[in-house]
Amino acid sequence: MLLLICGLTPLILGGALPFLKIRQRRSRMIYVVAGTLLTSLLCAVLIFSEKEHTLELFRVTDLLTCRLHLDGAGKVFLAVAALLWPLAALYATEYMRHEKREGNFFSWYIMTYGAAILFSAAANLFTLYIFYELLTLITLPLVQHERDKASIRATRRYMLTLIGGAALGFIALIGLSFFGAGDFIPGGKEIAGGSTWVLWLCMLGFLGFGAKAAVFPLSRWLPSASVAPTPVTALLHAVAVVNAGVFAVTRLLYYTVSPALLQGTWVQSTMMILSMGTILMGSVMAVREQHLKKRLAWSTVSNLSYMLFGLSMLTEKGMAAGLGHMVFHGLMKIILFFCAGAILVQSGRTQVRKMHGMGRKMPLTFGAYLLAGASLVGVPPLPGFISKNYLETEAFSLGGALPIAGAVILLMSSVLTAIYIFTVAFPAFFMRLNPADGEGKFQDPGAAMKVTFVVLCALLIAAGIWGGDVIRYLNGIAGGILS
Repeated sequence: MLLLICGLTPLILGGALPFLKIRQRRSRMIYVVAGTLLTSLLCAVLIFSEKEHTLELFRVTDLLTCRLHLDGAGKVFLAVAALLWPLAALYATEYMRHEKREGNFFSWYIMTYGAAILFSAAANLFTLYIFYELLTLITLPLVQHERDKASIRATRRYMLTLIGGAALGFIALIGLSFFGAGDFIPGGKEIAGGSTWVLWLCMLGFLGFGAKAAVFPLSRWLPSASVAPTPVTALLHAVAVVNAGVFAVTRLLYYTVSPALLQGTWVQSTMMILSMGTILMGSVMAVREQHLKKRLAWSTVSNLSYMLFGLSMLTEKGMAAGLGHMVFHGLMKIILFFCAGAILVQSGRTQVRKMHGMGRKMPLTFGAYLLAGASLVGVPPLPGFISKNYLETEAFSLGGALPIAGAVILLMSSVLTAIYIFTVAFPAFFMRLNPADGEGKFQDPGAAMKVTFVVLCALLIAAGIWGGDVIRYLNGIAGGILS
């Protein structure tokens, strides 16, 4: 029952917000932050509880049952959301002061948290699909929040891409259920007959669920969605939606069908090739992009396929490294997007070339950007280095043309990452602000954003110190599947 309470609490709180008609902004912000914090506390109780939480919601047929069950992998996804959502809400209370329709925004923002919780606790492919689509539908109004031509166009692309991907996922769901492979079982189901059909269904599932993870050719919706308010883009690109795509692929490859069924097949090769191509494409596009939020969005496209590449190795350490990068990337990227949002609010600037010298006026903002960016590049001992090192090590250990090629592409991507990160950070600190831009009007944001930056940077440093323990924990989860 606690599992259902955790999921319903933000759905009810968010849904009730427009009807409460809270006049004072301060009271509304307390409601938002307190509601998300309460939900995260409930999630913490759930995560650390030793009791097994399972609940059947409804049954369509014996093959299609909506059931919740929180296992080790689900706790990882839930922990990332529970840790970052209250901080995102705190940041948004200051950011949204400059935006319209604030109450409507926070209503959907809180409700998205509930969809993410229920998604993390799906016990089978059918349940995962329901809350996967709920997550898509609830975030549509957030992407379209500005209601201008750019946001409407971005929403249309977002909807068409993800609903198109959902169609492929639905085919995989029905087909695999027919073969009796719908429930999430550690190690997946061994399917004796119909292996050719199962391979095709797994490929469709990878593309369908991979749409949320922006795998090529379903990538362009992600940079387009950066027109949304920064708390939304941070939510989409770092915490909920994109990680949901990676997590759904994890469930497909390691819990629905046996990884052994896919090892050495054309499906594994195709997944690796698509992941490697997306890594390189996303990095190149990020270097070329001069709009800061879109640059970070292309960076997300690239880094999501780091995770997919790790998962496509279909090994214990590959899964652990892929999920480890999911955890660390969420922390790194939410800081980077929050920095971009603070720059926009304080200066109105979005173009990289216009940020020269601003680091001297906004030292906390650009200091946080530099720290998170260095981690994304893979500078030791920050957490980005840890997950990238595990991915590289497992690729070289696995051997073969595609894993080795993938390891080389990861190194190339790291070089490109250094270019698109440091060409923002270094000129901000070491070049002068153009006097024509008005040197006196830039400063770090207010208290809510500052607190968010400090806490997130402290968490990033802590993740670097204890990152090895995180990977070992994930190895333990993967070991229970593949050993």
